[in-house]
Amino acid sequence: MTILTARNLTKTYRIEDREISILEDISLEVSAGEFLIVAGASGSGKTTLLSLLSGLDRPTAGRVLIEDTDITDLKEDALAPYRNRSFGFVFQSFPLVPSLDARENIMFPAELRGDPRAREKADRLMARVGLEGRRSNFPYQLSGGEKQRVALCRALINTPRIIFADEPTGNLDSENSAAILGLLLDLRKESGATLIMVTHSPEIAARADRTVTLKDGRIAGETIHRIPHAP
Repeated sequence: MTILTARNLTKTYRIEDREISILEDISLEVSAGEFLIVAGASGSGKTTLLSLLSGLDRPTAGRVLIEDTDITDLKEDALAPYRNRSFGFVFQSFPLVPSLDARENIMFPAELRGDPRAREKADRLMARVGLEGRRSNFPYQLSGGEKQRVALCRALINTPRIIFADEPTGNLDSENSAAILGLLLDLRKESGATLIMVTHSPEIAARADRTVTLKDGRIAGETIHRIPHAP
């Protein structure tokens, strides 16, 4: 089953009298439960594509559909809660709220939904990633690996249908990178979520179902590594 469809996505910016094309005529489909890598050199448009697919930015032309819902023209007051309940986000910079402790950061998306079990879910996720003793620590008191685990828990607390990850291990050393990737893949498998990840890492790409490679804002190639859900 297809969960995400992008149709002829184009993104341009105008700077004074110049129009700069970032993406041009991108079309793709993503299956439910798939682990898709978006690869390409710096400046190829990977992060821009992820932003369009997730509704964090809007295309200049083209459409984005999540199952039967066209999110392209949704007003922000409808789009924001849709993103919160349907998507999880894990970024390279793990942008946590500095005034909230680790558990409060994780609870935040669930509290926005009015979930009465937000604290229980946060505690369960923290135990799952080995952060039981860090519930009351603020971001400045956490290591880079711990911050990314908090960000990962926050991304998963609403049991999203799609997880968008932009270089989630890019700021971590090799040991923490491997740990975070393992946790992300384990938790994604348990929840059945679709994972769309931007990464430069061939080691991570080798564990995906499919890689789409961008070059100069266009799809330059596609590699199928395995059929989604295959052992």
